[in-house]
This record gives sequence, C-alpha cells and structure tokens, in this order.
Amino acid sequence: MDHASVLALHDRDLREGARPDGPGSRVERVGGVVRQVADAHGWNGVLWSDLDATNADATIAEQIAYFTALGRDFEWKLYGHDLPTDLGQRLSAVGFTPEPQETLLIGEVAALTLDAQLPDGIRLLPATDRAGVDLVADVHEKAFGTDSGRLRARLLAQLAAEPDTVVAVVALAGDEPVSAARMELVPGTRFAGLWGGGTVEAWRGRGIYRALIAHRARIAADRGYRYLQVDASDQSRPILERLGFSPLTTTTPYVYEP
Repeated sequence: MDHASVLALHDRDLREGARPDGPGSRVERVGGVVRQVADAHGWNGVLWSDLDATNADATIAEQIAYFTALGRDFEWKLYGHDLPTDLGQRLSAVGFTPEPQETLLIGEVAALTLDAQLPDGIRLLPATDRAGVDLVADVHEKAFGTDSGRLRARLLAQLAAEPDTVVAVVALAGDEPVSAARMELVPGTRFAGLWGGGTVEAWRGRGIYRALIAHRARIAADRGYRYLQVDASDQSRPILERLGFSPLTTTTPYVYEP
C-alpha cells in the first residue's frame, strides 16, 4: 500500500469531499474549510481545512462565531499533516481543548488478517433495531464510562433512514452484552470506517475486540470496499497493526464549547 497516495485519497474522499454522516446533518464548504452541521445529537465540526499562516486565525474566528450562533459545541478534527504546522497551538490559544491524540490507521481489506475467531461461549448479534441499539449503548457506557445518549440517537436515525451506511454488532456471553462495535460505510468511496469498538473490562484480553474487527472487515469486503480506516487509541493500535493496518498520521479532536 502506497501510504502517501492512500492518505491523499482519504483526505479527498472523507474530508474535503465529505458527505453528511447521517440524516439531519449537512456538509458546508465555506472558504478554506469543510464543516458538518447537525442537530444537538449529531456531530458538529470542521472536517478539513486548507489554511496558511495568513488566514488561519481569521478562519478559526469565523468558525467559532458560526457555531456559537447556532448554540453548538463543535470539534476541529486536526490531522498531523494539516497546515499551518502550528494550527493546534492557534486553536488552543482561542479556547479549544485538545482531547487525547489518536493514530489514523488504514488497512487494505484484501491484505488484512481476517482469521480471528470468537472465543467459546460468545456469539454475535447484529444491531438492527431499537433493542439491538440499546445493547450497543449499554456496552458503550460500561466500556468507556461515558453517556451513550448521542450514540443511541444517531444509530437509530441511521438505521431508520440509511441502513446501508452502518453496521452495528454486539457480542453476547449468554444474554449479557460484553462487547460492541460499528462500521460506517461511505457511499461513493472506497472507504469504510471502524468506530466505537469497546469491550466490558471483565471480558478484555480474550480476543473479542480482534474478532469484531475481522467480522466487520469481512462485511466491508463483501460490499466492495477496498480500505478500512480507524482512529486508534494507544490500546487498540497494536491489535490493528498485527492485523495488517498501517499508521499514516495522527488525529486530535480540538473541542470548543461556546
């Protein structure tokens, strides 16, 4: 895989050429930025920018004014290769808070190791209705310790309006949900994204997370997607690299609260 070419394709298709990530969202291209605007349950933020030292500060101020007028928190999704090189410092200087840095990993589906199997006693349940989404949300809260209200609303909306763009799955031990994950399938591109993979603490280290990656990768392959992309934490990165994913750059969410 040619890393530079694939990163450029990622930027073109998923950032500069982004499409709304769900019903009720819209993508706007204004000046040097591409941003998504959604309701309170959706993701609001800047996906891509083409800035330099002469216009960065003014553009940042414009985005703050715009989202503040809407009453929305928003995120500037900054990648390690974005310009100007001090863009993160400029964002912090005007009130953005950086969240933990992650690594953008991309794998060519045909080259990934997809033989990971679920441990004995674990079965997978596709989440295609409200009951399934509730199980995904339950795992999310237990695994990450965060509120799942926004995730629940977004998944339900996607499954109702655009079911071909999302795959969600829950791993069950008996009737107990112990792990969950989802995949976003981006129409008109060669990319699918892996998101939200989490396992309840007592069930970690048994290969469930790895099996869920392989399960979603096989679905992506069946649907004709060439690449899988993940914003990986330090905990998940080693697992993904062993499966054949490559690190291409970093990504850091910078969050602004009006």
